[in-house]
Amino acid sequence: MRLIAKAILAALVCSAAGLPAVAQAEYPERPVEFVVPWPPGDLEDVLTRMIAETFQSEYGQPTAVVNKPGGGGGPFPGAAEVAQAPADGHTVGSFVISVPIVGPQLGIPALNPNPFEPIGIFLTYPFVIVTSNDAPYGSMQELADYAKNNDVTLGHFGSVLVPTKATLALAKKMDFSFASDAAFDALDCNTLASGDVDVMNTTIQLIMPCLDDLKVLATVTEERIPLVPDAPTIAELDPELSVALWNGLFVHKDTPAEAREKIAAAARKTIESEKAKKFATETGAQIYWKDAAAAQEQVVRDTETIQKINQLAEQ
Repeated sequence: MRLIAKAILAALVCSAAGLPAVAQAEYPERPVEFVVPWPPGDLEDVLTRMIAETFQSEYGQPTAVVNKPGGGGGPFPGAAEVAQAPADGHTVGSFVISVPIVGPQLGIPALNPNPFEPIGIFLTYPFVIVTSNDAPYGSMQELADYAKNNDVTLGHFGSVLVPTKATLALAKKMDFSFASDAAFDALDCNTLASGDVDVMNTTIQLIMPCLDDLKVLATVTEERIPLVPDAPTIAELDPELSVALWNGLFVHKDTPAEAREKIAAAARKTIESEKAKKFATETGAQIYWKDAAAAQEQVVRDTETIQKINQLAEQ
């Protein structure tokens, strides 16, 4: 009887020991949301939707992209939502550089201190400093010389955006200033043709239809854009301003490793696909996969650069 009792007890212990493994669900265990804190249709939105499709196909859970632009609700409400969601990998942020670096400086409680860690970076926006073909300058140096004696108006997407700050910082380093600057909802071929601005900071895909009629003075990217190979990067003009508007996937810092790994695997597979490569060719976007460690290094490096840019702006 004692032997039987011991055998039963041993079986119960082994069974109990196995319960947690059985009870613990494998990630993802419910629908997953990728939150884009901007309106639909731009580069990061299209690529995030590609990643979401791959994720759903790979892991069998419904996956959606949810756009949460700012507007009257204040800056980065989508990022704040990701920060406040359960840290289990079922809410993923698709963020530009401004969210983890500028967000904590804006007094948003959910973003200060920075609650996020990167899964990886997958996109650099092809931002350019551009003017019309009939402008009396064809390079940043010629613009600098011209602007010292003439009024030049700059158009941009917002004063807090990295490309805008970098453009204004470069002007200061080149010893000139724009007579005025203003934010626009759209910066395309019509903006220059209408005379609303003399120079604008925009993405190359927005000026594709008239690219042959424009001069690209510089690019706010890490590498030259293949569509305009003769245009120098802003870092070539001044190494201290080596910064670009990138987009990556971020999760709360307490998110489990299993979730991070699966999100990264789906993203990398997407970015390496022929569909993504075709999209890059058509839009001029710089698409690649930079893993979590390299992405974190990028965040640290760009934080230091943006601090320098902000200091320049205050001088």
